[in-house]
Amino acid sequence: MARKLPNTWPEPRPEAEALTCALCQRETPTLTQHHLTPISRGRRQGIKVQDLPSIGFCAACHNYVHTTFSNADLAGFYGTLEALQEHEGVQKFVAWVKKQPIGKAVKVK
Repeated sequence: MARKLPNTWPEPRPEAEALTCALCQRETPTLTQHHLTPISRGRRQGIKVQDLPSIGFCAACHNYVHTTFSNADLAGFYGTLEALQEHEGVQKFVAWVKKQPIGKAVKVK
């Protein structure tokens, strides 16, 4: 039986209020929660899920980050927004994704 984890998602906002992705700065109706320290790594360190630092990404940026970097890389080298923004591949992706409509489904390799 799986353990039930506490809900760490932010409360939904009114539809009129646009949210901004922390990585690409596009406005979107919904954000996904990206944990700067991966949940699996945080648990090993004894940190509760709700206490892990997290930021809001659009779905495209979140998918890109998790397909590009392993949890070990995210925990070791890219544990801050600034470190992610300095990566050359992330910079290229962000420059490209800014030109895409927010509703477009973006495929990440």
